[in-house]
Amino acid sequence: MHVVSYALFLVALFQCRFLAFAILDPIDFLALQSIRKSLHDLPGSNYLASWDFTSDPCNFAGVYCASDKVVALNLGDPRAGSPGLTGRIDSAIGKLSALAELSIVPGRIYGSLPESILQLKGLRFLAISRNFISGNIPVTLGRLRRLRTLDLSYNQLTGGIPRSIGTLPELTNVILCHNHLSGSVPPFLSHGLTRLDLKHNALSGSLAPYSLPPSLQSLSLSWNRLTGPVDKLLSRLNHLNYLDLSLNQFTGPIPGRLFSFPITNLQLERNSFSGPVQPTEPVTIPTVDLSHNRLSGHISPMFSTVQNLYLNNNYFTGQVPASFVDRLLSASIRILYLQHNYLTGIEISPTAEIPLRSSLCLQYNCMVPPVQTACPLKAGKMKTRPAFQCKG
Repeated sequence: MHVVSYALFLVALFQCRFLAFAILDPIDFLALQSIRKSLHDLPGSNYLASWDFTSDPCNFAGVYCASDKVVALNLGDPRAGSPGLTGRIDSAIGKLSALAELSIVPGRIYGSLPESILQLKGLRFLAISRNFISGNIPVTLGRLRRLRTLDLSYNQLTGGIPRSIGTLPELTNVILCHNHLSGSVPPFLSHGLTRLDLKHNALSGSLAPYSLPPSLQSLSLSWNRLTGPVDKLLSRLNHLNYLDLSLNQFTGPIPGRLFSFPITNLQLERNSFSGPVQPTEPVTIPTVDLSHNRLSGHISPMFSTVQNLYLNNNYFTGQVPASFVDRLLSASIRILYLQHNYLTGIEISPTAEIPLRSSLCLQYNCMVPPVQTACPLKAGKMKTRPAFQCKG
């Protein structure tokens, strides 16, 4: 009889203890407790003060519930300047079986991503950027078949990008920039992928013509060690509005049709692109940077409609088209950098007044610049090339 009474007492105590959060699944409750123990506020942050387990966890800062399950966990104060959190991501995160969204604001979260994340079969949004996450990206992330956004940018991740990630069918955003990732870029098969940002890593190898889907709108691969031609690949990506392949070792031609895409910023500088560049129509991209390549031939007048044009440090020859002069003097062109080429002339009066808000640099070509504004310091002091470089 005493045993039964004691058991009833424990049940009553449990019910009283957890009355405030009776709607939450006990497994989720225990998982949140473990997660809380592994995280701490950085000085100046008071974010975790609301995580008082004598009250309803669904009212905790960053915890969102549906029915009796946690469906979203957004950890840390998202306001600019917030100190953020420190600690590790506890493996108990994998116990939140209904979790669809997991994000942690910038802070000092360290350690590796727990393998238990693979248990979150319904996860759609995973964003842990600007922290100190290290180690490899788990291959098992490829099991999260409903994942749409993966943002692990500005961390200390190493190793390769698992090919399994590229097979995720619902991916729309992949942001892995500013890490220490190496190896090749895997094919991405999702037909809904719109953003791929892998800049500032140590990725190498070439990109196959069909390795990226035509749905891409933003592609950033700058500051890597990528090689090979990309003309066939780029010709397929006709929905791009942002493209940055700068500071790699890409080779081969730049397809002319690329300049007719709805791009607002095109950065292909500091590669080894070669050959002539022939847009098929007037270029309406506001900023085009093709500098520091091996491009050759005449400068197309189709570029005269660009506001900020960087063609410096190439092998362009011939005259600068007259359409450039007209638009420069009307201030329609803001920046026209043509220095360090093999250009032989430009039809502009030495007394022409270039608008104050426009810049023209022509030095170190096969001509004496009739007029120009102050050139960048990196352009050097020599106004023209030595004659022997301009023969033939």
